[in-house]
Amino acid sequence: MNTAPIPPDVLTRHDLQRALREHDFAAGFRIIKQYGGLSQNKIALACGLTPGKVSTIMSGSAQITTYEVLCRVADGLRIPGDILGLATRPWETEPETPAGTPDTTEAPMRMGTPWQAAATIDMAAQLTRADLTMDRRALARALAATTITGTPLLDSLEGWMHPGEDGARRTRPGRLGPREVEQLEETARAFRAWDHQYGGGLRRKAVLGQMSEVATMLGEHQAPIVEERLYRVLAQLAGTAATMAWDSGLQRRAQDYYRLSLRAAHAGGDRMWGANVLAGMARQMLYANKPGDALELVRLAQDGTRDVAGPRVRAMLRIREAWALAALGRRSAFARATEQARQDLADAADDGAEPHWIAYFDEAELAGTIGGRHLELARADPRAHAELAGEEIRTALARRGPEAGRSNALDRLGLAEVYFLGGDLRAAVEETHAAVDVAAGVQSGRVREGMAWLYSYTVGHGASGPVREARARLREQLAD
Repeated sequence: MNTAPIPPDVLTRHDLQRALREHDFAAGFRIIKQYGGLSQNKIALACGLTPGKVSTIMSGSAQITTYEVLCRVADGLRIPGDILGLATRPWETEPETPAGTPDTTEAPMRMGTPWQAAATIDMAAQLTRADLTMDRRALARALAATTITGTPLLDSLEGWMHPGEDGARRTRPGRLGPREVEQLEETARAFRAWDHQYGGGLRRKAVLGQMSEVATMLGEHQAPIVEERLYRVLAQLAGTAATMAWDSGLQRRAQDYYRLSLRAAHAGGDRMWGANVLAGMARQMLYANKPGDALELVRLAQDGTRDVAGPRVRAMLRIREAWALAALGRRSAFARATEQARQDLADAADDGAEPHWIAYFDEAELAGTIGGRHLELARADPRAHAELAGEEIRTALARRGPEAGRSNALDRLGLAEVYFLGGDLRAAVEETHAAVDVAAGVQSGRVREGMAWLYSYTVGHGASGPVREARARLREQLAD
């Protein structure tokens, strides 16, 4: 059977992934035809079907119901088995290169790697090289890879709490000066700001290229103060790469970059950034429905910064703790942690005493996070939590600036859901349109997931013209 692999940029589309996971091949084949450049004849030939059969599937008149045909679709179009609910396909594990040639497209980060500075440099070089040379097959594997959870993950991070081990000394001379390091720091800030405003899909490779250069500089023998600052730059770039990978649907890769960021922060003596990384990893676990792991990660961050964290960092960690507690159903503990976060943030001052990157955590971010947790609770108990969710999210929207594009989009989506839960269709439709307007300027997997979730609320209101219009706008945005 001939194969017609779906182009990587099409395979990563969220609308296609959703259609394939739901076995909606009418939508899936249409997207592949429209964006992948595969005709009905090519799809048919690759899947062992007749063109007429593909036509009836695309029109919705027929469905794929047998395991045999499902496997032929996966193998012919090179769709990873995990996406279609199948076992790993044989071609996914076939060597990409001739025997004896190293495979540079995969860079597994071993859990037991020593907490040595030299090992961190090697990790950065291997990981960025793998991503920058990633081919179609490696991308498919990366998309299908799942995050590490539980004891294997948590135990591998304990080294953050202890001094690093001595490693091999670098012998190549380096002549980097303070001005060059300052420029690298400014670049890391710029990439982080870009990700915060527009999402992570657009400049990921630029961040990876910068990381690769910094890793090369660290491989040389720099002055101690220069080396420490370079590790901190590497840590921040890896943290940005993590959120960008997450926005691109690469969950395991995002976790790898988080772990690299934590190790680089450790090598650079930046415990505060390390706590921020652990908080990011906790959020990833919350999205993966692993609140117990998330709580452990937050507690690790709190333990490691108890003597150095300022009030704004403490508030951020406390609200991440509250999120985990809410997900665990511990509502009283959630309320208590939320109030403690409010108190910590009230003690924060804009005097430059805390790291620049924590400035994002302000009253708007606090309100938006609390509102999101009340919204999650409102799905089970609208009467008790929907109004509280709406109040907090409206506060966040009123205080956020335009630079927080992704957060604004998520807030709008959340507020629209609040109105749907409360039965206020007029307000829900109005907010849905506002959310789509903001989402159009953001490239974020989390925002797309939020739109897909909100779409379900527009189903069942077919008699309402305004709801149909809102549903059509969501569908159009999700199809882009």
